[in-house]
Amino acid sequence: MLEDFQCRSCESRRGELILELGEQPLANNLLNPEDLSLPEPCFPLRLVVCADCWLLQITDLVPPVELFSDYIYFSSYSDAWVKHAAECAARYRDEFAPSYVVEIASNDGYLLRHFAAAAIPHLGIEPAENIAEVARENGVDTRVEFFSESLAQELAAEKPADLILANNVFAHAPDTNDFVAGLAALLAPEGRVILEFPHATEMIAQGEFDTIYHEHVFYFTLTALEPLFARHRLRLTSIERTPLHGGSLRIFARHDSHEEDETVAALRAEEAKLGVNTLDYFRDFSAKVEAIRASLCEHIVNLKSEGKTLAAYGAAAKGSTLMNFCGLTADDLAFVADRSPHKQSKLMPGSHVPIVPAEELAKRAPDVTLLLAWNFADEILSQQQAYRAAGGKFLIPIPEVSLV
Repeated sequence: MLEDFQCRSCESRRGELILELGEQPLANNLLNPEDLSLPEPCFPLRLVVCADCWLLQITDLVPPVELFSDYIYFSSYSDAWVKHAAECAARYRDEFAPSYVVEIASNDGYLLRHFAAAAIPHLGIEPAENIAEVARENGVDTRVEFFSESLAQELAAEKPADLILANNVFAHAPDTNDFVAGLAALLAPEGRVILEFPHATEMIAQGEFDTIYHEHVFYFTLTALEPLFARHRLRLTSIERTPLHGGSLRIFARHDSHEEDETVAALRAEEAKLGVNTLDYFRDFSAKVEAIRASLCEHIVNLKSEGKTLAAYGAAAKGSTLMNFCGLTADDLAFVADRSPHKQSKLMPGSHVPIVPAEELAKRAPDVTLLLAWNFADEILSQQQAYRAAGGKFLIPIPEVSLV
């Protein structure tokens, strides 16, 4: 068992190291070219599982203010995510008829703008001032702050929320008990919480090690979630799956006076069959990750030996983890193409590969492009038809290395 471990959910001292990804820079800390002379902070990136509640978590935290106060991920630059948000908003309006919607980590208003357009009272809670400003320009009421139990109590005193939404943020909150206690405090008696986040069993099955970075403190299974929610008198009442981000869960939670449906029991049984409450289940992940790294590095060495030119697509946080874990630098990849103007003209953390506009991919036409944002493969392959028609190939690293 790992020394000095304390589970951030159940406070157990029994933790086992599952995966060590080395010293890594902050995955979204993109550099300006003039920053190269300055020290670039790196932190250990280690994944541990609690042997009592089975919650996967990283061991070395970076203060949230360093991660999120000035953020460069804008949700609206992914067409697939924008479409997903619009569909969810329409469904929730029709199915639940909410009178007051709160979204945690509301980003640039990609989701709440649909409620704003329908004149439904709402509030976005977004810690990054630069992104919150964009949301306000889009007509979304936004408060710049980190979500917490104390903030939830303050908001609930004014008006409880009958619908609380949080997409891909639950895993980012280091004090997970405080976060869930905040959900319980803010939620109206008959209200619903809907959270979306990657499912750890999918991460393990597919070898998605690049999902691990300092922002993502937790990697959730139902097995680990149920005692956490029960501790705060909330119950998971329904569960759905989505294909986003390599396989995600959409969980519906309510106060514990409400009952669960059959979807919760089904996933509970599925995870029990997988052995999610055993150390052997998690130990297999490390071997799978090492195999993917070896295969990817071998492919890149072989392509370079054949005289092929290489670049990458998608300056996502997951790309930073992958590139640094595999030791890829500007000697291997000429550039990383990305659609977001907030990332262009900067450098990838650690590897210092320059980021260029997405249009540069077809213009510069490298022989092979490493698809760092493989979780949006269908969208990107469709967008880059001209590059592919001219003979360009994409190297997809996960779940297994393939050239398409």
